[in-house]
Amino acid sequence: MKRNVKVGIIGCGGIANGKHMPALAAIEGCEMVAFCDIVVERAQAAAEKFGVEGAKVYEDYKELLKDESIEVVHVCTPNRSHSFITVDALEAGKHVMCEKPMAINSAEAQKMLDAAARTGNKLTIGYQNRYRDDSLYLKDEAKAGVFGEIYYAKATAIRRRAVPNWGVFLNEYEQGGGPLIDIGTHALDLTLWMMDNYKPKYCVGTAYHKLNNDSDQGNTWGNWDPKEFTVEDSAFGFIVMENGATIVLESSWALNSLDVREAQTTLCGTKAGADMVDGLRINGVHNGRQYVTKPSFSAGGVAFNDGKKGESPAIREARAWLNAVVDGTEISTKPEQAFVVTRILEGIYESAKTGKPYYFD
Repeated sequence: MKRNVKVGIIGCGGIANGKHMPALAAIEGCEMVAFCDIVVERAQAAAEKFGVEGAKVYEDYKELLKDESIEVVHVCTPNRSHSFITVDALEAGKHVMCEKPMAINSAEAQKMLDAAARTGNKLTIGYQNRYRDDSLYLKDEAKAGVFGEIYYAKATAIRRRAVPNWGVFLNEYEQGGGPLIDIGTHALDLTLWMMDNYKPKYCVGTAYHKLNNDSDQGNTWGNWDPKEFTVEDSAFGFIVMENGATIVLESSWALNSLDVREAQTTLCGTKAGADMVDGLRINGVHNGRQYVTKPSFSAGGVAFNDGKKGESPAIREARAWLNAVVDGTEISTKPEQAFVVTRILEGIYESAKTGKPYYFD
């Protein structure tokens, strides 16, 4: 970056420790100067591990926002608080990276868009799967017109038995849902981005509470408490776009399936198709013969976008974001795109509740 930038972290739990803070720490010129969490010990531990000398610790995020030296804030809290913390941060003159999903529903997400427009401050949402090698390659192919018109796609986020049983993941009030809003959101974002199609017409959704009460669980992270498991264990959506394109969205934390794939997309176009079933595979017909091409990401190649070769998707995402703030480059994950993701997820949940198709305006 052309200059240093001071960052404040709001929410010092799993996603902050697992993604945001390590990524920011890897970027020269990024100074994490303030940390906030309702469990102040977590903020203190984060400050000691990732903060600059003299980094401040807060229990109330509004106190952190009073620090005029902080230019960027990362919001890493449970889903319900994404919107009001982001709006407050934007109003306080900060640029905001908010962890996915954008908000708990489209009304709250709209407040974030409005605040960004009103203040002129930058806003982005954390969809780091866009920055994987295979995703960036596939996006370049889509932009080049390799697939022609993409009219059918699948967004896949299927876990067999990998229910996150810590924090508030199982709490519907705090999170707004289960696997659909947690990991389905990544798959949907990836798919819409590849298609460059953000105009949904209607959707049909189903959500299931079939395995929540299992006593014989076989869960990756140990048994969950059935009494606390108030969100769906799986959810599925059928989305029709205004131009007639179709997207099938699959998400689960617990499903008796061996087709286990997360944050993946399948694209079917008029010229070619692609999937991520066994690495990235591009298929089509050439000279009267069917072909399958599998790009190799193990060696060679050039640096992707704002990242460096070998960097994690989280570091690439953070670097692109900070470059947008400091150098004025284009924001890669636009909040308007993330808004559509939230809107579609909301539509699937609503359709699942009513048993009827959900029509978008």
